[in-house]
Formats: sequence, structure tokens, C-alpha cells
Amino acid sequence: MNLDVLKRAREVFDIEAQAILDLKKLLDKDFSLSTEIVFNCKGRVVVTGMGKAGIIGQKLSATMASTGTPSLFLHSAEAIHGDLGRVTKEDVIIMLSNSGETEEIKKLLPLLKKIGAKIIAITGNPDSVLARYSDAVLNTYVKKEACPLGLAPTSSTTAMLAMSDALAVCLIELKGFREKDFAFYHPGGALGKRLLLKVEDIMRSGKSHAVLNELTKVSVVLVKITGARAGSASIVDSKGKLVGIFTDGDLRRHLENDPQLAHRQVKEVMTKNPTTVSSQMLAAEAMRILQEKHIDEVPVVDKKGSPVGLLDVQDLLKAGVM
Repeated sequence: MNLDVLKRAREVFDIEAQAILDLKKLLDKDFSLSTEIVFNCKGRVVVTGMGKAGIIGQKLSATMASTGTPSLFLHSAEAIHGDLGRVTKEDVIIMLSNSGETEEIKKLLPLLKKIGAKIIAITGNPDSVLARYSDAVLNTYVKKEACPLGLAPTSSTTAMLAMSDALAVCLIELKGFREKDFAFYHPGGALGKRLLLKVEDIMRSGKSHAVLNELTKVSVVLVKITGARAGSASIVDSKGKLVGIFTDGDLRRHLENDPQLAHRQVKEVMTKNPTTVSSQMLAAEAMRILQEKHIDEVPVVDKKGSPVGLLDVQDLLKAGVM
């Protein structure tokens, strides 16, 4: 293999990086206008394109949809075979075509104009048919493709992606989109779990949570802990209020020096006034408390101080709360 692949890869990076940097010079009032058009859209942002440009369009649509701007991707070829019915005059159409002369795109333009939807072009040819039909043009002209043949879309699609991201990011800030909003649209992701998952969603309760009176003998407490398949038991007074926790650590600390441990009342050997959390606390906040206190379990109490569950660090880890 005669090709120096590392050298060639670095050249590709340089070419595409320069293509992105050159976009800064191409930004003009049409970018501001495009942002304004999308921000004021009363319908949805419909993104369309063919080939590699269409793939970039799909990413743009997905980014917008997940950051507070209702959007869908419309395949240009399918649009002229019935899917154009998805578009209304309240929508904004973002059309991606490097040449601006893609046949499927050109066929759509007069139809979209008839519907009355606003059109934003993302194209490398500001003199194209697409540009002339559009209400705003985002110029993504590149001097050359990274492809040695100058044929495969490389620099041009990278430029489209960067321009799309710039538009999406500006909209995120204009809309005041926040982490909690992002989490709402990504409930299955790590951020969603950190911002939405509450202690009550993953705490152990019922038979999985051993709750015993402080006068109970340690031997009985151990049986209950084993039955609950937990590492601790919540200990309450005669009124049902939490007064302590008995853990595996407590057992180990007392077992070696106290042969009568099994016969003692648990209040004599429990950890008194333990750290607690509420069921409505975010799981991520509870995780932080466990880490700071260097503990593995924490009782979950209600407003009256009575235990309603047990939160174990393993349950937090399984839930993906890191």
C-alpha cells in the first residue's frame, strides 16, 4: 500500500476544517432572517433534500425536534408522489442541495410556493434555481471537496452540517431551551435520567424494605434483611418514626467483639439519626448524597419522618444514574 493514509487523513481534516471556517465569511443578513423565520414559525419546520444532503437534512430535523422546534423530514422524491400533503402554509421549508439544481428539489419549488410556505435554502450555489425561489439563502459554498475526484460530497456536506448546527443552536438560545426541556424530550438518555428520575421511581418498598421496631432483637432483624434481599433495615420507634438504620457494616463492627449481638435489641447497635432522603428528591441528588457520605443505603422518609422506602446505591447504578 503506497498511500500514506495518515497524511491523507490529515489533509482531509484540513480541507474540511477550512471549509467550515470559510462559512464565517459567508454569513450575512439571510442567516438572521432564516433564524427569524424559523423562530416565528406557527407550523412545523419541514426539512427536505436528496442523497447526502438529505442525510444532513435528517440530522437537522432531528436536532430541531429534540430542542423545542417541531420538525419533520420530508423525502424530496416522496413529496412529489403524495407526501407533499404533509406541508401547510404555516410551515417553514428548509431545502438542502449543494448545487441548488437537484431535479426533485426544482419540481417541489413551485408547488411549495403555491402552498404558501416560507422556504429557506441551504446551498453551495447562491445563483441556483433553489436560491432564487427561496425567502432566505444560507450559503455553504466550498472551494473544493476533500474527495480526490472532487465528486463525493465531503466538504460540502460538512459545511451544510455546520451551518445547520449554527441555525439550530441559535434557535435553542432564542427559545430559552433549558436542560430540563432537553431531558423531557430525551427521557431514555443519561441526561433525562439525571433530571427526571426521582427517588420514588427506583426505591425499594414493601417486602423489599425491612422496617422493624427499635426493640426488636438483632437476630430477627437479620432474618428480615435477608428476606428483603437488602443490605439494611430501617428502624422505627413506637410511633413509626425513623430513629436508625441497621446495616451490614453495623453487623460487622459489633459481631467480632460481642458474642451476644444476636440477642441484643437493635437500638443498642444501630446507626442512630441516619442520613435520609425524600421520595420526591431527584435520584441524581440522592446519588450525590450517598457519594459524599460514603454510604451504600439511605432510608426514604415521608414528611412525618416515617420510612417509606430504601434507596440502595446498586439500584441507582442499575438505573443509569451516575
